[in-house]
Amino acid sequence: METGVPEGFLGLDIGPKSIAMNDEAIKKSKTIVWTGPMGVFEMKAFEKGTKQMMKTIVEVTKEGAVSVIGGGDTATACKVYDTVDKVSHCSTGGGASLELLEGKVLPGVAALDDSKALADA
Repeated sequence: METGVPEGFLGLDIGPKSIAMNDEAIKKSKTIVWTGPMGVFEMKAFEKGTKQMMKTIVEVTKEGAVSVIGGGDTATACKVYDTVDKVSHCSTGGGASLELLEGKVLPGVAALDDSKALADA
């Protein structure tokens, strides 16, 4: 029976089953939005999930999928694995990107809209 990470331990990477499931889903996708690495990729022992996910995303991007990598840590992974120019878009904006996709108004954009309204008045 699988119970997850035992109490007192840390989950620092995903395992082989999760890697396989991610690969399968990514290979079927036409658009990928990825914010957040799969593990502590900065440590070699815990980079397998992040490194494999990046590899698979680069493969499907070459085949025509759109890949949007967001968030500081995920953008750093792109830089570490030398894939910034192999994905469609790489940005340090992670949470904000997801909120924009949700249709939420971003505070910075709202402030620009407000200042434009004031200038037009």
